[in-house]
Amino acid sequence: MKKELSYFSIEGAFGGNQDWFTNVVMHFGGCAAATACDSSIYLAREKGLTRLYPFDRNALNKKDYIAFSQKMKPFLRPRVHGVCRLWMYTEGFGNYLKEVYQEEKIPLKMEEFSGDHTWQEAAEFIREKIDRGFPIPCLLLEHQNRKKFEDFIWHWFLLTGYESREEDGQFLVQTGTYGEALWFSLEEMWNTGFEEKGGLIGYEIPPQGLRMAGDSV
Repeated sequence: MKKELSYFSIEGAFGGNQDWFTNVVMHFGGCAAATACDSSIYLAREKGLTRLYPFDRNALNKKDYIAFSQKMKPFLRPRVHGVCRLWMYTEGFGNYLKEVYQEEKIPLKMEEFSGDHTWQEAAEFIREKIDRGFPIPCLLLEHQNRKKFEDFIWHWFLLTGYESREEDGQFLVQTGTYGEALWFSLEEMWNTGFEEKGGLIGYEIPPQGLRMAGDSV
């Protein structure tokens, strides 16, 4: 079984691209902010959370994306050791949500899923979220296969699809980062060989969330 989200493109790129950032600090350390930007655009376009993206969600372009990254920067600012814990992302993106919705009901919930879970448990978490139409922020810290995961070490990115292969027991995930979509074995990516783990963030819109927040599709 294979499932991919109906994901957006920006001037031919798969989602946004951190390499577009003109701010030096964001260019090298803005992966968490980029993940939140891409999440916001997707949620605005596909889930009715229209206020999350302050530009035209139906005419995406690099200029607006770069400007949006600067709006997100104060909430998920690059730092010496990076946004290296799941709570840093949920707190930072949560503060952005609070600013957008102010005193109104915030229509998005976030669940932290630790990298200490087994890859099989992670596969079920991913399957459930993708099936419900949500991209999944993923944090990968160190990895023993540095060559294969070079662009993903100490990096935030989104999972935007999965493929479950019953014939060989493989579970593949589609990653979206740096404007590209790539597929990896979840087992290989998840089992990093290091004690310090990253993990996943699960999005969910609670019942009546859109109506209470005043958003619309």
